[in-house]
Amino acid sequence: MTTTLNEYNSAEHALQYLAIADKIPHRAAGEAVLLDLVPRDARRIVDLGAGDGRLLALLRIDRPHVTGISADLSPTMLDAARARFAREPLVEVIEADLDRPLPAFGGVDAIVSCFAIHHCTHERKRELYAEIFAALEPGGVFYNLEHVASVSAEMHDAFLAALGITAEQEDQSNKLLAVEPQLVWLREIGFTHVDCHWKWRELALFGGVKPA
Repeated sequence: MTTTLNEYNSAEHALQYLAIADKIPHRAAGEAVLLDLVPRDARRIVDLGAGDGRLLALLRIDRPHVTGISADLSPTMLDAARARFAREPLVEVIEADLDRPLPAFGGVDAIVSCFAIHHCTHERKRELYAEIFAALEPGGVFYNLEHVASVSAEMHDAFLAALGITAEQEDQSNKLLAVEPQLVWLREIGFTHVDCHWKWRELALFGGVKPA
């Protein structure tokens, strides 16, 4: 399968993202809902497309006992995550290409992702959700804080305006898909309690639970 995430192998592209990540409107609100949804007693958490490890670090504040895996493809992001977790022996930073089958993680209680899977083709998104389901222990959870498609071109333009960018400045590696078909896929794969738990324009938090 042709890799579609090569842009993030570029240090320039990765550093540009890191520079704006904290400025994404309402990002903290979506992250807060995700933190509330992941069980406090989770023992092992995987963060896919983890970037510099921001989300996993937030999860570990209330779960210092948890063993974490921070997975990303970009060398720049991996270096940033290794620096963040340099004194965290319970966190492993690994290279993983979301366009290829997931590595064997062993037993996992929660898999999360933040603004990463939308770079995959729609076909690969569905395959990835099935692989996530297979990787989870019974009762495990998956939550994806994601960039999704608007229902109209006008609403997409309004989203870009809210970010303060033009269409020319938009990330050309985006492969956006609306929330609804992704919820349908999760249910078809076998997840229960599937829902969109938070949304602001093109930012959405959705996921579900693997039956116990």
